[in-house]
Amino acid sequence: MTQSSVDQAYLAKRQLRKGTAGWLLLAGLGVSYVISGDFAGWNFGIAEAGWGGFAIAACLMALMYLALVLSLAEMSAAIPVAGGGYSFARQAMGPAGGYLTGLAVLIEYALAPAAIVIFIGSAVEALTGLDGPLVYLLFYAVFIGIHLAGVGEALKVMMVISGLAVFAILATAVALIGSFDSANLFDIAPTDAAGASTFMPYGWYGIWAALPFGMWLFLAVEGVPLAAEEAKDPARDMPKGIIAAMLFLLFTALLVVVLLAGVAGAEMIGQSGVPLVDALNAAGNPTLATLVNVLGLAGLIASFFSIIYGYSRLVFALSRAGYLPKKLSLTSSRKVPYLALIVPGIFGFLASLSGEGDLILAMAVVGATLSYALMALSHILLRLNRPDLPRPYRTPGGVVTSSIALVLALVALTGVYAFDPRAFNYTIVLFIIGAAYYFLYSKNKLVAKTAEEEFALVIAEPDVTPATPEPAISGAKP
Repeated sequence: MTQSSVDQAYLAKRQLRKGTAGWLLLAGLGVSYVISGDFAGWNFGIAEAGWGGFAIAACLMALMYLALVLSLAEMSAAIPVAGGGYSFARQAMGPAGGYLTGLAVLIEYALAPAAIVIFIGSAVEALTGLDGPLVYLLFYAVFIGIHLAGVGEALKVMMVISGLAVFAILATAVALIGSFDSANLFDIAPTDAAGASTFMPYGWYGIWAALPFGMWLFLAVEGVPLAAEEAKDPARDMPKGIIAAMLFLLFTALLVVVLLAGVAGAEMIGQSGVPLVDALNAAGNPTLATLVNVLGLAGLIASFFSIIYGYSRLVFALSRAGYLPKKLSLTSSRKVPYLALIVPGIFGFLASLSGEGDLILAMAVVGATLSYALMALSHILLRLNRPDLPRPYRTPGGVVTSSIALVLALVALTGVYAFDPRAFNYTIVLFIIGAAYYFLYSKNKLVAKTAEEEFALVIAEPDVTPATPEPAISGAKP
């Protein structure tokens, strides 16, 4: 058997469905990843920093995400493969840098659905009385099943669910505007903390501890590039999709952060488990509050559903490259990586049985901030070391923009430690275990020895003999 036929046989069993998603579906995917964060979680940052302090933290995190998204838009158009941040980092920093970046993203994307399904379980149990673990199992089974039906079908279902959640946010905003009073934003009395004032009652430390909560308004939007191989025209669709998602999320974040506290008061919103509902009740809209309470479940489901998609594409890419067991990248007749959907789902379900939703989500945030720093660094290194790389879209501000993302990601990482040292330490232990797996085992199992070789293999059609000889493949049997 010739080398090229080995390549073809290997890749033919690891093909995603091309041309499934245009930029609008990609933007919808980006919104779906994040939208549950608008409904709850972010508001606890007000309890840490007061409204003004949280507003500063949220603005810093918005700047970090915008800078990161603009950097990812360039890299996803230039390197349109399913690995997202992993693929960019491998091009910039070699196999070890690629794997460590992919590992950080994997920690985020494997843990986040487990945390979200715990929150879903609490909501469903309150509405129906069903036992939490049974709900976890049901949701994992149903939504992994929808993904197994095919990416086009899954993304369309995702858009409908996300649309319901967006409707709830917009309807809430319209109902609250008439009751807004800026005095309500500053109803928390200043403490004696350093830098404390009426605007930021918990001082500078409060802003630092609130940074992770500011992230919840945008967490996981960086997952859009994981759909690059399924985009209709990656060079155009990826930048348009991820930037459009980010701009829309900035708009919804502004609505909830300003209006909810401006109606119900910062102190109440900072303690609320359902801030949209409590703000509507405070404004005298109990009927809409009940509807939004139900639609809030749609927001959780949208993020749960879409992040399952994200982890499957990341596991698929890492497995196809040989970092993870190669069987995980096998695809079905519908071009779906079925084992990459099912196996992490089993681990996520087992993690959800702990019931520690807040801890698991904080651990996901640690993985996220690590990956942001590494992805921003990848953009800088690619600009410096690969100026010849074709770039259909170029990041405004170039390395200055990605440097802003890098610095703020490192600051946000320390903020997670300030808020929850336990989550920080547990995640670092997971990261060390994952790194040991690579350095002690999988670095010798890679399919391609360089990023260029891997990229050439991925973008080549499996039934076309490459124009130039391909490198030797280590352990190419599926």
